[in-house]
Amino acid sequence: MDGTCVNPRCTCSPCGCDECRCGSVRLGELERRVMEVLWDHPDKELTGREIADVLPSPAYTTLVTVLDRLSHKGMVSRTLVGRSNFYRGTMTRAAFAAGAMLDVLHGTADRGEALGLFT
Repeated sequence: MDGTCVNPRCTCSPCGCDECRCGSVRLGELERRVMEVLWDHPDKELTGREIADVLPSPAYTTLVTVLDRLSHKGMVSRTLVGRSNFYRGTMTRAAFAAGAMLDVLHGTADRGEALGLFT
């Protein structure tokens, strides 16, 4: 890729992704669990260790990899303070749900019919 990205949610500067997925609302199971922890603490930045303490099942290194992926997707902001990274969700649970619904609606041929079946 030449650094010119057409993805309006791209958080890379310049974008070097082969296929930019920044801001993608599709989350894997562990990504979703990490986001749930961050959404449960909306007014606080958490370290990877604090998140790992809430989610003891994945290895710490796996968790940090997931946080890096979420950062590239634009779901998480990362702030380096000293030698520690602090993470915070960039959107609320409700904003995520709305974005996921919009992404699905953009992929359907008849939005009206899809919305009419939503009960």
